[in-house]
Amino acid sequence: MLIYPEIDPVALQLGPLKIHWYGLTYLIGFAAAWWLGRLQAQRPHSGWTEQQVGDLIFYGALGVILGGRIGYILFYDFAVYIENPLRIVQIWQGGMSFHGGLIGVLIGMWLFGRRYNKTFFEVTDFLAPVAPIGLGVVRIGNFINGELWGKVSDVPWAMVFPGAGSLPRHPSQLYESFLEGAVLFLIMWLFSGKSRPIRAISGMFLFFYGLFRFLVEFVRMPDPQLGYLAFGWLTMGQILSLPMIIAGMVLLWLAYQKRENSAKKARAK
Repeated sequence: MLIYPEIDPVALQLGPLKIHWYGLTYLIGFAAAWWLGRLQAQRPHSGWTEQQVGDLIFYGALGVILGGRIGYILFYDFAVYIENPLRIVQIWQGGMSFHGGLIGVLIGMWLFGRRYNKTFFEVTDFLAPVAPIGLGVVRIGNFINGELWGKVSDVPWAMVFPGAGSLPRHPSQLYESFLEGAVLFLIMWLFSGKSRPIRAISGMFLFFYGLFRFLVEFVRMPDPQLGYLAFGWLTMGQILSLPMIIAGMVLLWLAYQKRENSAKKARAK
């Protein structure tokens, strides 16, 4: 068993102003996405400028924050926020939904595409490789907050989390940080290193994120206000991840089917 490193959730306090680690992880994630996006724009096949990258990250950040918060309220804890609406703005206490954030980002990407005359999937294909780093860093913020812990376990790296009882548990936040952050970033960055058919990069992201999230949910405790929704193991996170897995496979199939059909037409001429 490992000792949980109790880190003060407040990184810096200046009088009444408190800067929380959780909020800083979002800033780090956006900064990393901006830096990686600039590197990606330099690839020969990118067709993007640094100015477009900066605006893209701005649209994406708004989508993440607004969509993530609204999604959490709607998907996970609607009744509590109706009773106490002021909790909506207390994002430093956690309560952000990835799936809601994804919807917010998709809306932001559509608006961005209209402004710069880019198709929706041109935008999402560019964004997908730079997003995982932010996802991984935010899971570190969940770990520092001591929230979203895993099930009771006897694995050597299990930890006793404050507020989760006296039994050691899976550090599921770190599993997600590793899979959704480091591993997914490596997959996406390498896959996008070569020119791919439109939709393929977006499809790859949706498939692997959905798969990793679905698997980690087996060792992560469900949200207490929801519990397991069916079969004694199905969680809301898994229900929301299944459409991502399916959509990812469909987008990959469409991308390569279209390229194959185009190649056949070119050979027939």
